[in-house]
Amino acid sequence: MRRELVHGGNIYERTDVLLDFSANINPLGMPEGVKKAVTEALSKAVHYPDPLCRKLCQALSTEYQLPAEYFICGNGGADLIYRLVYALRPKKALLTIPTFAEYEEALKQTNTECIFHKSWEDYKVPYDILERMNSSIDVMFLCNPNNPTGLLIPPNLLVRILAKAEKLGIYLMVDECFLDFTGQEQRSLVSYVEECPHLFLLKSFTKMYAMPGIRLGYGISQNQELLGRMEAAGQCWGVSVLASEAGIAALREKEYKQQAIQLVEQEREYLKEELQAVGMKVWDGQADYLFFTTPGIEHLRERLLPYGILIRDCSNYRGLDKCCYRIAVKDHESNVCLVKALQKAVK
Repeated sequence: MRRELVHGGNIYERTDVLLDFSANINPLGMPEGVKKAVTEALSKAVHYPDPLCRKLCQALSTEYQLPAEYFICGNGGADLIYRLVYALRPKKALLTIPTFAEYEEALKQTNTECIFHKSWEDYKVPYDILERMNSSIDVMFLCNPNNPTGLLIPPNLLVRILAKAEKLGIYLMVDECFLDFTGQEQRSLVSYVEECPHLFLLKSFTKMYAMPGIRLGYGISQNQELLGRMEAAGQCWGVSVLASEAGIAALREKEYKQQAIQLVEQEREYLKEELQAVGMKVWDGQADYLFFTTPGIEHLRERLLPYGILIRDCSNYRGLDKCCYRIAVKDHESNVCLVKALQKAVK
């Protein structure tokens, strides 16, 4: 049986989608500098890419002021999730729910026993997660901000989880792929990388630089043995020449990034107010997407399709139901179209 796609952005099965709110991509679109870099890199594509992405890792080293050997690049963030799991082959993993489905999907490939800790209190990661951490756990996955809720983990709790993971020898993967959009990058655990060999940070160029079709993600860890095992856990040429050059160019887009953060913050607040006005319960997400529920309103995704709008039905997230949805924060014109369609669809 072929694998069913369970993520947003699946526009290929429908020809009537005019606005895709199911995939959380920077509303500013791909930066011109990245487009130019990809175009110019075409002449280099006659050669195999560098399997170690040395030029890109050096650029990341400069960006984060960390040694270049602390970085590993992959074919999107999802590629590195699978590589991490294949490298560790854990017997038992701890995951909060709801969260990004690929963690569990990757763990299924190694027949790992998954322990799920539900965020009962308003979908926030609870402090009692610390009580579930013990020496039988091999790896733990956290998403900050969480997907699909957009909620950030309190810094104090995150540091306590990290400290306990180090003490118990639990590998802790923290997915920070959407942290850029929050404008709160000081919440990153990157400053702990040098002192915590069990910490692995996951980052991505996909969302902030609107390049999901190019596929480029990276991880940060000081654990050279782990990174070596991850490199051996996938194909040799996981990152194309075009993707590598796109990443290097993206790191130079400082002004673009700040414009995106400001736009997303402004439009996110607009959408929160409008969603609440039509009767939705909206969570205070801090990323470029919003999570909401539809009390008393069924089949919202299907109701919006006649208007050419696709949203993310979150019922396939473990711990959620058919009243749960996620929408991307897009440009104002697109967001107004969504609001008008919602007003008609919920009548």
